[in-house]
Amino acid sequence: MSVTTTTTSAAPARDGWRTSLRRTVLLGRVNWTLMVRNRTTLLYAFLMPALPLVLLVVGTRGGQNANIDPSAGAIAAALLFALVFPGYYNLLSMFVTRRDELVLKRLRTGEVRDGELITSMALPGAAVTLVVAVASVVLAAVLGLPMPTNPLLLLLAVLLAIGTFAAFAIWTASWTQTAESAQLTSAPVIALSTVGFVVPLLPSAAQPWVELTPGAAVELLLRISWFGQERAGSEPGMSFVETWVEAAPSLGALAVWALLAVVVARRSLRWEPRA
Repeated sequence: MSVTTTTTSAAPARDGWRTSLRRTVLLGRVNWTLMVRNRTTLLYAFLMPALPLVLLVVGTRGGQNANIDPSAGAIAAALLFALVFPGYYNLLSMFVTRRDELVLKRLRTGEVRDGELITSMALPGAAVTLVVAVASVVLAAVLGLPMPTNPLLLLLAVLLAIGTFAAFAIWTASWTQTAESAQLTSAPVIALSTVGFVVPLLPSAAQPWVELTPGAAVELLLRISWFGQERAGSEPGMSFVETWVEAAPSLGALAVWALLAVVVARRSLRWEPRA
């Protein structure tokens, strides 16, 4: 009797999970279509991440690939641009615009759950980021650059970064009044995302603290998982196991940022404009 009851109760749970996944994917496809139809969004989503990779190809053809630092910097820039523009800013703008137009309020009155709604809006940016990561690996193989030392760590870092920047977008939306003001309210997150590129120029005492910012953590994780570098300018050569140990602080930093963004957003998020 207990086996029958357990089997019967498990079936609706599986069906509910599949239905939820189907709704999320369908909504994600709609959001993708809307993103590519917007020329401005399309420009930011695809051109910005592609630009560092184009510069990498140009530099490699010029015989400048002897040092891996420029290659690592270009790939890290492409990944961060994908996280910041389609992954973060597009989601922020989309959420605020649909909130002001009462689209989110209407969707929430139906069967769509809050998690499905947010995930579906984050899917286009996540897809672009994953495409940029895969394209970077393919491009590196074509150009004769080193292949990732730890592909599993690279994938984990990319997925965690996608979740972190999506959480940042929802967090920023909680205190963004209009889609136009998103250009200002997004500035702190964009600054945190780009500060990693100036870490080598900072005093040695400040570098460990700056490396805990989201952008610096992503850049460092890419260097560790792909090139086996502790940081820019250091010698490559870490083993598979050593990369996991070295990446732990950066992985933890990203996880803490994501958790902080989720907690604050859940407490202050609005699904409709203020009266």
